[in-house]
Amino acid sequence: MFLDYVKIFIKAGDGGSGAVSFLREKYVPNGGPDGGDGGNGGSVVFVADKDITTLAEFKFKKHFRAQNGMPGEGRNRTGKSGDDLVIKVPVGTVIKETSSGTVIADLFEDGERFCALTGGRGGKGNARFAHARRQAPGFSQLGEKTEQHQVTLELKTIADVGLVGFPNVGKSTLLSVLTSAKPKIANYHFTTINPNLGVVQMFDDSFVIADIPGLIEGAAEGAGLGHYFLRHIERVRLIVHIVDASGSEGRDPYDDYLKIRAELAAYSEKLAATPEIVVASKTDLCENPEEAVEYLRKKTGKEVYAVSSVARIGLDELLKVIKQKVEELPPPSRTVIEEGATLEEKADQKFTVTRYPDGTFEVEGGLVDFLSRNVTISSRDSFAYFQKVLKERGVIDELKKQGMKEGDTVVIADIEFEWVD
Repeated sequence: MFLDYVKIFIKAGDGGSGAVSFLREKYVPNGGPDGGDGGNGGSVVFVADKDITTLAEFKFKKHFRAQNGMPGEGRNRTGKSGDDLVIKVPVGTVIKETSSGTVIADLFEDGERFCALTGGRGGKGNARFAHARRQAPGFSQLGEKTEQHQVTLELKTIADVGLVGFPNVGKSTLLSVLTSAKPKIANYHFTTINPNLGVVQMFDDSFVIADIPGLIEGAAEGAGLGHYFLRHIERVRLIVHIVDASGSEGRDPYDDYLKIRAELAAYSEKLAATPEIVVASKTDLCENPEEAVEYLRKKTGKEVYAVSSVARIGLDELLKVIKQKVEELPPPSRTVIEEGATLEEKADQKFTVTRYPDGTFEVEGGLVDFLSRNVTISSRDSFAYFQKVLKERGVIDELKKQGMKEGDTVVIADIEFEWVD
């Protein structure tokens, strides 16, 4: 099964919570707190693998979660960190944030790695909160929770040359005689239903040719199979545009040429600007091959190379031209990734205060997320720390500025309390 476009859900592992523990041993009268830190959660890492050619693995499995970190333990033992989740994808896979369509990675080379999500940090054990004035803290820090994200995986074939044209014009046959590829070949439309790759070896040089499944009029809007495979032409350095010079399907070859050019332009201006050579195929079926080729030269205004894959006519000249063009052109380029594009929001300690009509005040923002991990309401020490942070970060001043008075209700994360001045 060939699959080149999927949407999946990924989630990094949560961090383990810190432990609350006190050393109690015989002959150790003042053991003190010894709660260890929680382990970090595992990260989600994508790796490009040349041995994988499709995204079929993701057809039925849609949810991928890294391992959570283990909680800390007494005797200052840190919890085990969660294992990273490694997801292997084909070379040429582009990863996008689904809702916005923002490209966050382009795995362009074999073995290339991309850390999409970092595991949550483990919480600190109570031993970390001990100091001269607070010698026996009865609280610890919770592990950092991570969010699930949906990403789109889109496979774009990486090849030097792309063969395009209407169905049944001879693309697969040409690929089979120019390279060692063995595509399915038959005399009916859409014989090829997925891109086929072949390698041409000429002396010490080589280049890759991709046979793109047949395009038809309206492909850019979703007609036929071309809509699904136009993305595979985006990376090619040279387009080899094949037309049936014999008109064996009852169509005018120049009309075919114009329609395919229109589809490339409708899909992408960049694709339409890709260097192109025109190949007149099936010349062995023409009553007057020279006249058919000359007709295409005049109409397109371009050099046209006449070939017959079956009769092995014109193949050597075509290979030389393709090789020369490829050598002159810059190598395939990566998809442009916006600066700072990431799935993870940068942590901040900002906050906003909202006053509701019923007189309730709510504090939201990065500072609240930070406090929710660090505060245990049932612990007097922890709650004292909570109050100290609110005062130091200006939250209390902002609440008073917006009219908070004694007896008003304040909500911060899951904590709801009545203000007492």
